[in-house]
Amino acid sequence: MSDPIKHECGLAFIRLRKPLSHYHQQYGTVLWGLNKLYLLMEKQHNRGQDGAGIATVKLDVEPGYPFMNRMRSNATQAIADIFQQVGKEIEELEKYHPGIRNHPGLMKGHVSYLGELLLGHLRYGTQGKNKLEYCHPFINRDTIPARNLALAGNFNIVNSDELFALAGKEPHENTRFSDLAAMIELMHTNLCREDEASPEKLDIKKVLKRTLSLLDGGFHVGGMTGNGIGFVFRDAHGIRPSYYYINDEVVVAASERAAIRTAFNVNENQVKELMPGEALIVDEKGIIEIAQILEPKERKACSFERIYFSRGSDEKIYKERKALGYNLSEPVLNAIEHDLKNTIFSFIPNTAETAFYGLVKGMENYLNKVKFERILSWGKEYDEEKLREMINRRIRIEKIAIKDVKMRTFITEDSGRSEMVQHVYDITYGTVRKGIDTLVVIDDSIVRGTTLRESIIRMLSRLEPKKIIVVSSSPQIRYPDCYGIDMSKMGEFIAFQAVAALLKEKNKESCLQEMYNHCKELQRSNQLHTENVAKKIYKMFTIEEITNKIAQLITPPDLKIPVQVIYQTIEDLHIACPNNLGDWYFTGNYPTPGGNKVVNKAFMNYVEGKNVRGY
Repeated sequence: MSDPIKHECGLAFIRLRKPLSHYHQQYGTVLWGLNKLYLLMEKQHNRGQDGAGIATVKLDVEPGYPFMNRMRSNATQAIADIFQQVGKEIEELEKYHPGIRNHPGLMKGHVSYLGELLLGHLRYGTQGKNKLEYCHPFINRDTIPARNLALAGNFNIVNSDELFALAGKEPHENTRFSDLAAMIELMHTNLCREDEASPEKLDIKKVLKRTLSLLDGGFHVGGMTGNGIGFVFRDAHGIRPSYYYINDEVVVAASERAAIRTAFNVNENQVKELMPGEALIVDEKGIIEIAQILEPKERKACSFERIYFSRGSDEKIYKERKALGYNLSEPVLNAIEHDLKNTIFSFIPNTAETAFYGLVKGMENYLNKVKFERILSWGKEYDEEKLREMINRRIRIEKIAIKDVKMRTFITEDSGRSEMVQHVYDITYGTVRKGIDTLVVIDDSIVRGTTLRESIIRMLSRLEPKKIIVVSSSPQIRYPDCYGIDMSKMGEFIAFQAVAALLKEKNKESCLQEMYNHCKELQRSNQLHTENVAKKIYKMFTIEEITNKIAQLITPPDLKIPVQVIYQTIEDLHIACPNNLGDWYFTGNYPTPGGNKVVNKAFMNYVEGKNVRGY
């Protein structure tokens, strides 16, 4: 992705089903659960780099001894930092008790994070804050074990202010903007009420139903109570991904299927998807239940998970990303006028590589068809050299763009910064025939277009191609996200900038004020959630008009080489990713009322000149 966006957090949940002595006997270490938690988190490192945290619960602990522990870190290498601290505690223990690793009971009593329930989290800060206080898990403590609660998740809630009010709590200054703080306060209130009503047997399903029914957003959350109940739940539309695996030793849940498969070495069909509105619950006795907490609604699983966020090592995601590239073959062939001989194909590092393979496959299929038809048309009128030349024709592939991951710009003045930003990407010289070759580069998405304009297009132009074609494996990103992706400001989207520029060209800027006034009317009547007003702006122009204007906007003003942009269509996106039809950032069709409220607020902020989030 040329324009980096902060996005999905990662969740890891483990519930050991055997005594710790079992893992020591079977695998030679009492730390088996902690080791698996580390693996699950590392294999989802792509989902969060702003911080990490773990929490554990020990079962059957005597009164007066700690049973729930938590550690969080916002260090540069947060996962490593956390587990190094766990390791240091064990090393210190071994100094005075050599051989203690061979005694599971003693280890459990002395090692803070050695428990039967383990919860891990990787954080991408959608609130734009990387303070330690915002790292998950959050914990609410109580003297009664059953009323202790730890929560962590991959989610965004758009009605967090309402949740604080429902819980009857005033948010702490450090966490008033945290969705999780609102969620845990409400859930903890319901947990305490339920424990008070049924102290003999707490019904966690009642707690979840009372809490989740009040949430507006997309969520995949894991939690633990101090008395040993573990649970993972998912929103009713299945917006955020959720997977689990169960055998006779362990219950596991995570944000990505591939992470579970790798950490536990299991087949794809052994890892199940937690369906929309469901909760995976393991009670204090180890009894497992898949419960329907929310009535499932129309499935709207996030399509960006398949385009970009999730690791491409998942075989289904890998195939879908290749399909995204393949589906762009025909429009690309039309753009280059089917001239493969004078076209070079490449990709923007690094996430677009898989879609690139699909695009190349489409080009190869077309070229093979041409070869076949040409050879048949010759009849017997060919010689060995002519046949060899035809058979040896290949799609021209080069690694043109190279991302310098160590490049950082320390210049703050605008005049110097643009020069430095250019060099975030480097190019491979000598690959393009100047003025002859068309250069086609594929990216997985174009969000703001800033990196394309200030770095990639400028660097590619140094090769002096005849033309540059930028291909996006996703459709135009037009609307904010409010379910976990940090895309919340209308004015930052290159698609919206294109529409604003078109309105200005056609002297129709008054339309923005008219729609703003309509939003204000909806706000006054408390109806801001009822419609997406921003849709009307985009309907004033065709996709082609907006795309052509985007091409102009990402082209540096002094560049003479023509630049064209090709986008994935919504229809082809759905064909490539048939089970992830959540496309609100492309279409404006939000699955919950809170989405309309957010997009309208974002539009109002744009008109008012406010550089703040829409929620």
